[in-house]
Amino acid sequence: MKYLVTGAAGFIGFHVSRSLLERDDEVVGLDNLNDYYDPALKKARVKELQKYAKFSFHPNDISDYEALARIFSGSQPEKICHLAAQAGVRYSLQNPFAYQKSNLEGFLNMLECCRQYPVDNLVYASSSSVYGDDASIPFNTEDRTDHPLSLYAATKKANELMAHSYHHLYGLKTCGLRFFTVYGPWGRPDMAYFKFTQAIMAEKSIDVYNYGQMERDFTYIDDIAAGVLSALDKDYDWEIFNLGNSQPNKLGDLITGLEKRLGRRASINYLPMQAGDVHRTYADIAKSREKLGFNPSTSLEEGLDKFIDWYLDFYKKV
Repeated sequence: MKYLVTGAAGFIGFHVSRSLLERDDEVVGLDNLNDYYDPALKKARVKELQKYAKFSFHPNDISDYEALARIFSGSQPEKICHLAAQAGVRYSLQNPFAYQKSNLEGFLNMLECCRQYPVDNLVYASSSSVYGDDASIPFNTEDRTDHPLSLYAATKKANELMAHSYHHLYGLKTCGLRFFTVYGPWGRPDMAYFKFTQAIMAEKSIDVYNYGQMERDFTYIDDIAAGVLSALDKDYDWEIFNLGNSQPNKLGDLITGLEKRLGRRASINYLPMQAGDVHRTYADIAKSREKLGFNPSTSLEEGLDKFIDWYLDFYKKV
């Protein structure tokens, strides 16, 4: 199969692309390599993917419809894995128009290209952020998601609605994946586990919000990539799935785990809850188990071991 993977230089996009390539699929990668976080890490991911003969790369922005249409027309992908987006709850408070451009305009461009250049299916990234703080525990895809707490969450909810309308109007097969706090090697430096690691190694203090009383459903990247590939293979008409570990951990557990593996103590600056954040995430994955065969098996302890091994090796080299 030939896949177009947007956000291929991103964290999840890199791992999904590599998994597809390792099973001998062809991957057309697309990423604008922006500076939301260090572009050198994104370029390093692309360099890894370029070791595979069946990988090609386009440094374009999904908000550029003409460029996107040329890629669709020229490469004629059979399936789409759309992971490119402006991420981050807190950054959406600082730069809201980045979310309008990428997550709304860019997503509409993807839908239109899928309509104009027909594909077998579109699998796209949603987020656990759509649940806000109102959902029952654990979060079920049948729960109402009418009260997003950040613009980022609102754009992801909008993506789900836009995908549904294109399925209804044009028969486009779409599958939205609500990711829960993904972590692991080649991760995003803006995420807590990565920032904490950098700060601890540099002997700097870390900011911990809500005085540490936060719980997150930390989900290891290999488990996430397996779930994405299953969604791409299934070709459902229209679905929404949770991809989470379904075993939330307290933020303190994460910090303790990092301290143990780094052999250093963290200096913690406790702060109040930040606007747009949620107290807890917890995925109900019964539907994902049944329909995707999704079975996350990596504990936080094992996942942190693998992340720290990668981190120490990678930053020793660059």
